[in-house]
This record gives sequence, structure tokens and C-alpha cells, in this order.
Amino acid sequence: MTSAPSRPAALTDTASGLCPYGEATRGAAGASDAAGRGGASGPQDPFGLLDLFGEGFVRDPYPWLDSLRAEAPVHRDPATGLWLISRYEDIRRVLLDPAAFRPDNAQHAITPLGVPALRVLARAGFRVRPALANNASASHAGLRRVVTRFFNAERVAAAVPVIERVADELLDTVCTEIDTTDGSDLFGAFAHTLPCRVMMELLGIHGLDTTTLVRWSDASLELFWGRPSPERQLELAALVGEFHQWLTSLVSDRTAPADSFVGALVRHRLPDGELLDLETAVGACFFVFIAGQSTTGQLIATVLRSALAEPGLWPRPGHEEGLAKAWVEEVLRREPPVTTWRRVTAHAVELGGTPLPAGAELLLMLMGSGSDPEVFENPEEMRPHRANSRHHLAFGVGRHRCPGASLARTEAAVALRAAARRLPGVRLTAEAAHSPVLDLLSFRAPLRVPVASSPEGSPAL
Repeated sequence: MTSAPSRPAALTDTASGLCPYGEATRGAAGASDAAGRGGASGPQDPFGLLDLFGEGFVRDPYPWLDSLRAEAPVHRDPATGLWLISRYEDIRRVLLDPAAFRPDNAQHAITPLGVPALRVLARAGFRVRPALANNASASHAGLRRVVTRFFNAERVAAAVPVIERVADELLDTVCTEIDTTDGSDLFGAFAHTLPCRVMMELLGIHGLDTTTLVRWSDASLELFWGRPSPERQLELAALVGEFHQWLTSLVSDRTAPADSFVGALVRHRLPDGELLDLETAVGACFFVFIAGQSTTGQLIATVLRSALAEPGLWPRPGHEEGLAKAWVEEVLRREPPVTTWRRVTAHAVELGGTPLPAGAELLLMLMGSGSDPEVFENPEEMRPHRANSRHHLAFGVGRHRCPGASLARTEAAVALRAAARRLPGVRLTAEAAHSPVLDLLSFRAPLRVPVASSPEGSPAL
């Protein structure tokens, strides 16, 4: 069992640029106007040292999240200008009321992009119109139906043999590597690659290697949800531009079969009867391809690392019926890969007893909502088969709930089950305690899951 987190030291020791999505949230420069809007940090602000990108928060966000929920459930962060919403019921209310809390800012760049990076994107023709996660228009429902059709329960059930086959192929390589070198990294060799290969097979994507798609997707996440330097922005923008050009070429090919994902998109008609325009179709693909493999890979990595770290658990998910699914659900509740999401108020509104003006940018602390003791008993403990574990908000709720939730759950459970069955004798190495963690605004996961053979056993071939 995981022990209860300690109080952050900061609470006891403390005396806008444009991006292709529209106006970005202010970065550190936004702190200068915080005092005029009641968000200034200082001796009276117990959260003055909170840094959403800082090592302390990234490594162990739970003390901060618990303190925010208890003491400042609607808190304005002066460094980003975002209002941090941390209570389960408040977050659920926001997600269920898209009229008052719009998704327009969901994919804005958190760090304003510099002119050089914007020029790189412009030369690549990069422009992604609202399609899914950031779409509040009448076109959203129809687009969502197109996407959901390819990730419904029937298709996911039919995909299980594909997931199992790909998992076994990747684990063959892992087993060989462990036998040869006595170690492997389950993130790079397995978790990060599995969902990309599965998605490409399910959506009929050919002519592109998985390494390239993974690199493009990871670059997109870092550029729009990270804090890259101006130099790093240029590198990332070049990769995102390549990604966009490939997607545009893919969607422009009107010969795609009507029963394929791309074929269904390009034949979709908007509410006014017009065919879906190219830019919106590319926007839908951009979101689906990233969510379908990068975030699912992050989930699998977190599931594997947590299962290996939990005393007495490994390798039980490989043979105990239902345990893999139950463990995945607890990870989604406690440590989801999508840790936050954004909304903007359409008009002045009160939330959690705090008045918010029109245009207030909200950061929904999804990760913290899964540890709300008002909803989940002893939330710091990992309890497979918890009665209400599926009440978590890891996939959102309402009209913008993740359409790929069922596939992500299934891939993670199959991956855990296969790894525990094929690698019953592995353990996390000492390096795991210091492995890097993805430190983006809305995404968090271990970037390495280093394992080695235990003295008691070896990988099952």
C-alpha cells in the first residue's frame, strides 16, 4: 500500500503569444499582472512556491494536490494565469457544462511560441482547426460519432487478438534482451511502441514506421504542453510541421476506402451539408493519432511501473482473472497519464464558492480529482476491485469524454497481463527510483521502466 503523502515543504517553509490554435495562455510573464487580479504570490500565499513544471511537483504532485483541494480548491496560479480546479465535484461540474465552461483553450500552447518557431510551422502549412477536444461548435457531435465508430466496444473486442499478437512480438525482443544483457527498458521496448503499432493496424495506416509517428506525436505534446526553450521550440516545430504535412497528404488522398478511418472522415458532412474541410479533418487526425498512441503508451508505462513496484502484486496479473483490468482502473484513478485539462469560462460564474470572470482560463486537476477523499475512501491506497474506481475522471465526462477510453483500457490491461505472464521473474532496478518523468502540463508518466531478472526467476520464453 502507498502511504499518505506528506505536506509540501512550500506550505510550511514559505514566509501571451499566439500559436496555431489561437491565443495561448500566458507563461511566466503573466505573473506580472497577477497582483491586479488577486493572484499575486508572496508571504501571504501558501502556494507561492508551486511550480507546475518544477521537479518537486512533477516527481510527487500529491501533497500539492491534496493541499490545493483542502485549502484552495479554486486557486489562481500567477505563473501561468490559470485557475487550478482541484475538487472532484467542481471538475465534474465544469466538464458537464460545456456552455458555461468552453473547451476553446484545450489545445492552446501553454508556453507562447516565438516568431521563429511560428515561421517554421507556417512554412509547413500548419493550422489545425477545432475538431474534437477543442471544438464547441455544432460540428463536434457529428465528428465525434465518426471517431467513436472506430473505437466502440465491438471494434475494441475484435482488436484484442491484434493487441495480444503485437504485445507478444514486442515481448519476444524484451525477453531476448534480458537474457542477453540481464536488463531492458519496458517503456522504450514495449509500452511506447505497442499502442502505436496497434493503432496503425486498426486504422489502416501504412507506409510509415512507428518510430517516426512516435517522434512526431511526442514532439507535438512537448511543443504545446511543455516549457521548451526558444531553441528547442525550433526543433519541435520542424517535427510538428513534418507531422502535419504527412497528415495533410494522408487526408488529401480521396481514394481511402469508405470503411477506413480516413475514408470516413473525408466523406463526413457537416451540419450544413458540406463535406468536411481538409483542415478540420487533419485536426481530427492530429488529436486521434496523438491520443491513440502517445497517451496510451504513457498509461501502459505507468501501469507496468506501478504493478512492478507494488509489494506482492507481480506477476499475479498474468494469471489472476480480472486483476489486470482492475489494476489499470486504479492507475487511471490515482495516476492517469492525462493529469490536467483546460477550459475557459463563457461568462462570469461562481465555482466552488469563488467568483470567476468571463474568459477565466481553468486548469482541471484530473489527477487530483481521483484522490478526493470525499469520493474515494483512502485514496492514497491502490485497491484493485475498488467498488467505485470507474467513477474517476481520467477520460473526462460528458460530451467531450475521450472516445478512445475503451481501447486505452483494453490495451493497458492486455499489456500488463502479457508482460506479467512473459516476464514473471523480473523486478524494477534501483535506477527506476531516479528515472526521468514526463513533465508536461497535462501529461505525466515514467520515461523509463528499467527491469532486470530477479534472483528467483527469469523471463518466460
